[in-house]
Amino acid sequence: MPRKRLTQIMPFLTPIRVWQRKQFYYIGMFFDKNKYCKTFKEDLLKYPVSECKSFMINEESGYDILYQQNKVHNLKIISKTMNKVLIQPGETFSFCYISKNSRKYGKYKDGLVLIDDKIHPQKGGGICLLSNMLYYLFLMSPLTITERHGHRKKSLPNNDKDTLNGVDATINRGWLDLKVRNDTKNTYQLVITFDDDYIYLKLLSDKEFKDEYVIENENFKYFKKDDKIFESVSVIRTIRDRKTKKVKERNKLYDEVVEATYKIPKDAKVEEME
Repeated sequence: MPRKRLTQIMPFLTPIRVWQRKQFYYIGMFFDKNKYCKTFKEDLLKYPVSECKSFMINEESGYDILYQQNKVHNLKIISKTMNKVLIQPGETFSFCYISKNSRKYGKYKDGLVLIDDKIHPQKGGGICLLSNMLYYLFLMSPLTITERHGHRKKSLPNNDKDTLNGVDATINRGWLDLKVRNDTKNTYQLVITFDDDYIYLKLLSDKEFKDEYVIENENFKYFKKDDKIFESVSVIRTIRDRKTKKVKERNKLYDEVVEATYKIPKDAKVEEME
C-alpha cells in the first residue's frame, strides 16, 4: 500500500499546501525562459486552422445536475481569461499561467473533480472540459505540445460523438499544466464561444492555412488486469490538403491506457491480461 501524503493524514493542511505549490510553480515559470502569451486582439484573425465543440451538460453523471450547471458557469468564467489571445511566434500558451487571475471575472461554483481517484465537489470543478478541448484543438494544428497529462481514470464512457477517447488533458495548478509552443512563423488566435448547449473552440491564423489536421481513434479495446478494467486506444493524426483532401501524412501519435471505473457495456469484449 502506498504511503499516504501528509495532506491525506491532515486534510486541514491542504489549502496551505496548494497555495505553496502555486507560488513555487509561478516563480518557476518566471525563470524558465519561456515567453508566455498574454496579448489579446479583439479583431479576429482571418484564416481557420482547427475547431471543435462539446456538449456541456452530462445528465448521466450520477450526481446532482446542479454540479453540471455549475460547470457551465465555471467554464464561462475561465474562458474569459484566454478568449481571443494571440500565440505569436516563439510564444508558449500555458493553461495555468493565462487563467491564474480568473477570479476577477467572477466566483467559481462547486463542480465535480477527481481527487485521490474519487469524485468530489470543489470550487471551479469542471474546467477540465476546456483543457480537454484545447488539447484536441492544438493536436489539430502545427503547435508543439510541450506538456500534457491524461486522466488516469475515466468515470463515464464517451457518449458524445464529438469526443474522442484518449484525447484529454487534466489540469491541477501547481502540479499539472497544458502547454503548447509556437515554433512556426504564423501567429495564432484562440476563440471561445457558447450557446445554450455547446462550447465552441476555434484556432485562427494570420496566414492562409493550406493543411487540415484530422484526429481519429483506432484499436479501441477493453482489457482486464489485476481485477481492474482498462480502456486502450490509439490516437492517429492525418494531415491532408484543406481543398483537395489529399493525404500528406498519417501517423500514430500515441497509445493511451486509462482505467475504466464506469460500468462497461454488457456486450463489450474484455481481454484478459497477465
